[in-house]
Amino acid sequence: MRKALILMTLALCGLLTAAQTRVDSLRQHLLTPGDGTVLVVAHRGDWRNAPENSLEAVELSIRMGVDIVEVDVRRTLDGVLVLMHNPTIRATTNGRGFVSLSRYKRLQRKRLRSGCRLETAAKIPTLEEVLVATKGRVLLNLDKGFDYFDEIVALAEKTGTLDQIILKSSKSPRKIEKTLGDYKGKVLVMPKVRLSRKDALERIDEYIERLDPPLFEIIYRSDDDPAMAQVREKLRGRSRIWINTLWDSLCGGHSDDTSFYEGPDAGYGFLIDTMEAGALQTDRSALLIDYLRERERRATPTPNKRFLWMQSLPMSTD
Repeated sequence: MRKALILMTLALCGLLTAAQTRVDSLRQHLLTPGDGTVLVVAHRGDWRNAPENSLEAVELSIRMGVDIVEVDVRRTLDGVLVLMHNPTIRATTNGRGFVSLSRYKRLQRKRLRSGCRLETAAKIPTLEEVLVATKGRVLLNLDKGFDYFDEIVALAEKTGTLDQIILKSSKSPRKIEKTLGDYKGKVLVMPKVRLSRKDALERIDEYIERLDPPLFEIIYRSDDDPAMAQVREKLRGRSRIWINTLWDSLCGGHSDDTSFYEGPDAGYGFLIDTMEAGALQTDRSALLIDYLRERERRATPTPNKRFLWMQSLPMSTD
């Protein structure tokens, strides 16, 4: 019995060490923009197989092998940070009402709907639950999280996950710098820049000067936009270019649908090779992972399919 316990302890320690090593490796890749890798970002988790912004969707994304999971953060009336994209819960649950006007206990009685609008057993998770469940396993982009900066940092320090979170913001460089305060250089921040802005290039210069961010989310409508070439020149070897492939207007028409229907070279390949993207946020994580694996551009090894198939998925519990 004693020998069995020792072996189990050693195995658990090995698993924890491996998990932490993966996060360390991902951070190292993220902070080394010229290493030739492309980070895979799962938009709202694996929402094709579990409700978006659910613990289950996050878990499935991790097992699929994504590098970053993007989730949305909102605050309840009684101050609990939960995962929800819209201001109201109507679109993704069996209930109604604004998150900001609902107490957490009430939201816990609701159930999340799948992408097909079917009610599931999954509940609205708290951010703390997500941080605990993902500790050492994956990076997290907390969309809308910059609005709750102090609360998120407190939760991340409490759960020991500060090194895993990425906050993005389109606020001015000065405002971001002021909000960061003593956490400047400790919390990963990604400025969001639309090239349709007249001052987009000047804004990027100021972000670099004040924040020196490792990532920039760049939104562009057309490959003919001359600003994109200047962006690539400014950020080459300095910061990763993060592009959303969710729909055409975010990525010059090289979206997930383009990659799915016309082939990955026309979508993902163009963004990687021509636009020099170092991170792609996608609704088709599996397609992107397979493409990057074939091109040997993955940041971390992908779990094999047999491992994914054999695992049972823990569901949310009351």
